[in-house]
Amino acid sequence: MKNQVINNILIILSSLFIGSLINMGIILLGPHIIPPPNGVDVTTMEGLKASMHLFQPKHFLFPFMAHAIGTFAGAFIAAKISKINKKRNAIIVGLLFLVGGASDIFLLPTPLWFAICDLIGAYLPMAYIAGKFAIKK
Repeated sequence: MKNQVINNILIILSSLFIGSLINMGIILLGPHIIPPPNGVDVTTMEGLKASMHLFQPKHFLFPFMAHAIGTFAGAFIAAKISKINKKRNAIIVGLLFLVGGASDIFLLPTPLWFAICDLIGAYLPMAYIAGKFAIKK
């Protein structure tokens, strides 16, 4: 039992790490496909805070995709490699990504519509779907 708990913790942490790498990759790719408004520094939190009011809805596409796809990937991996509690581990990964997403919402002055879409659509639904896909025979 103790080994299984440690195993699940390691699975969740590694899944979070991989999902976070995917998330960051998409975030970094976004400005190359949809350039930020002129003069906006998207490389620092201070730059984002100072210029968030200049962003149009199209600028939020890649952050949403990063959150959803990163969560999906992490949850999928957690469910796929878990020996037991596959769905639970996928949901735990989704909850942890949700906590990270909620903290970002509080740190950055994002529009309310994006905060709602992101928190409701990008994390737990993606973790649930990933868990279902991972255990499908």
